[in-house]
Amino acid sequence: MKKTFALLLVLLLAAACFVAGYGYGRWYGPGAPGWRSAEKHAEKRGYHCPMHPHVKSDKPGDCPICGMRMVPDDNPAAPQPQGRVLYYQDPRSPAYRSDKPGLNPETGNELQPIYEQANPGLVMIPAEKRQWIGLKTGLAEVRPATEALRVPGRVAVDETRIIRVQTRFEGWIEKVNVDFTGRLVQKGEPLLTLYSPELVASQQEYLLALKAKETLAHSPVPGVSHSNSSLADAARLRLEHHWGMTPAAIAQLEKTGQPLHATTLASPETGFVIERKAFASQMAKPDMDLYTLADLSHVWIIADIFESDAARIRLGQAAVVEPAHAPGRRFRARVTNILPQIDSQTRTLKVRLEADNPDFALRPDQFMNVEFTLGGAARLSVPEDAVIDTGKMQVVYIDLGEGKFEPRKVEAGERYDGRVEILSGLKPGERIVISGAFLIDSESRMRSGAK
Repeated sequence: MKKTFALLLVLLLAAACFVAGYGYGRWYGPGAPGWRSAEKHAEKRGYHCPMHPHVKSDKPGDCPICGMRMVPDDNPAAPQPQGRVLYYQDPRSPAYRSDKPGLNPETGNELQPIYEQANPGLVMIPAEKRQWIGLKTGLAEVRPATEALRVPGRVAVDETRIIRVQTRFEGWIEKVNVDFTGRLVQKGEPLLTLYSPELVASQQEYLLALKAKETLAHSPVPGVSHSNSSLADAARLRLEHHWGMTPAAIAQLEKTGQPLHATTLASPETGFVIERKAFASQMAKPDMDLYTLADLSHVWIIADIFESDAARIRLGQAAVVEPAHAPGRRFRARVTNILPQIDSQTRTLKVRLEADNPDFALRPDQFMNVEFTLGGAARLSVPEDAVIDTGKMQVVYIDLGEGKFEPRKVEAGERYDGRVEILSGLKPGERIVISGAFLIDSESRMRSGAK
């Protein structure tokens, strides 16, 4: 009985070994049907970036865009892609779509979200790296478009404050008190002394008229006293208005009774001597400009405005002028005249400004820097460093938060005062990169393969 049981056990083991050997390669193992397809399926297993689903690879690794670890395509625990959901789709019936999650009523399959494809230029920068490259962000703002227009200019003498000193009679210059140009003379200061025989004769006529007036004041002949008084008055008016004698000089003549040998020519106004033609022993005539004085307490500044900016300047517009040799010292000025023609050589427009010069710091022909503040309507603008100009388009980088930055194509407008006007592509209040955008753009273009 025991021998029979043992023999049966051996036969069963032999049969099992035969079946296992016979089925290997037929029912299971490398030769079995479906073994190679399963192996190929395993070999075709792919990986994708949870942040950028369109980035795929047949090997595990890091995403070339954001640096995140790529996950298997069939990993149910893999984090879902981030971004805006476009619609929900049945993976087994791609034609079925829905705007809400749920099940496909026809097949009973769970719908999967389809995300908006991420911008291929999006980059992720850790906080320590942002600090290292000096990255700063700011807001796109709507602000008044103020611009500083700086142009060259020069100081000129105010032509309405030029005084020409002349004499009203012929004579010889005996003494010159102001004998060099550039000197500042005060109003009433003696300039020179002049001898004129005609003036001496007129003084003698006045003295004789005064004496006759006193002698015949009580004449019994009717009309004699009045006539002599009229002659004396006429002689005085001639000395005062024709010969230019001052009331003080006439009073001295009346007091002494002796004609003045020479008369003093005084400065009519305060100013600098810019031209002198008076010399001792020289003959002076009424048509001669003995001195030319300039009042420099108020001066002109002639600014050269480029032809392209000429339409932006108007009469009465305020400006600030600064000497080229003394930066920081500023004077207020105002446009008082705009010349009607453009200089054919320099293509500039001459604009005249006026400024007070109480301490005579501004001197004729001195070079000046003239600054106009031009204002305009409020516009959406960003700092100049925020805009990357590739030659074909302008790009700014949007701060999406959590270290993510996305390139955005914009249309740039006018540049003014360190800012760029944005015509389209941005909205007020959007946070953008304002410093370090060039480094972000280099990394974005490298990762996305842009040229």
